[in-house]
Amino acid sequence: MSVDRVEEVGGDRDEAVSTLAATTSTTYPIAPGVRLNVRSGPGTSYPIVRVLPEGSRVAILCQSPGTSITGPYGTSNIWDCIQSDEFVADAYVLTGSDGYIRPRCGS
Repeated sequence: MSVDRVEEVGGDRDEAVSTLAATTSTTYPIAPGVRLNVRSGPGTSYPIVRVLPEGSRVAILCQSPGTSITGPYGTSNIWDCIQSDEFVADAYVLTGSDGYIRPRCGS
């Protein structure tokens, strides 16, 4: 992720920078023993663009509703955007939550 411009909208500038750094450096493990398909959109109808190897960790930029998937961490229709136009099913990512943990994509 790159930042071309940051606008200060009030509050402490150092706090805003720390928050941005914390949210972009947090990664989450994919389920043990899983090679996870990365798709070009939030659903199984989108093509696979690559496969994450076992033991991978992902940073989640935003999340989007899509195809409902059952995985090791439950059933969910949440898809995690891990890079531009790259999505993985949240049911395979250990986020510690059954809901959204990041902003919705496109918001």
